[in-house]
Amino acid sequence: MHILKDKIPVHIDAPGAVARQQGDFGAASGTMAAEYFSLATGTDIAPLLKGLKNDLCYAPHWGYVLAGEVEVSYANGESERCSAGDAFHWPGGHSVRVITDAEVILFSPAELHGEVIDHMKGAMGLA
Repeated sequence: MHILKDKIPVHIDAPGAVARQQGDFGAASGTMAAEYFSLATGTDIAPLLKGLKNDLCYAPHWGYVLAGEVEVSYANGESERCSAGDAFHWPGGHSVRVITDAEVILFSPAELHGEVIDHMKGAMGLA
């Protein structure tokens, strides 16, 4: 699920301050991690996810695409593209491929995504 920042409903519009809020944008619990990813065109994390449940990232993420474009594919076969200016929620059960050089901010459950990152590092021989 993604939404362009200008499409997020305005809840406060006052001189010098605009506050936007999109309700029902996924549920989180536990300790969260703040993450910043710089990803080059053509990067595809699918091979690094082999061996995880359904060969997909099982951690949910919330975030914002600062620059570029990524394609997110889901276990149900659907996919979506998230571009600069999009806020997003990617539920667990996804993979990511970079369409154009991207800068992405993620907020993820720290323990879950830590496990996925460790698995990916192992697949790259960095563990």
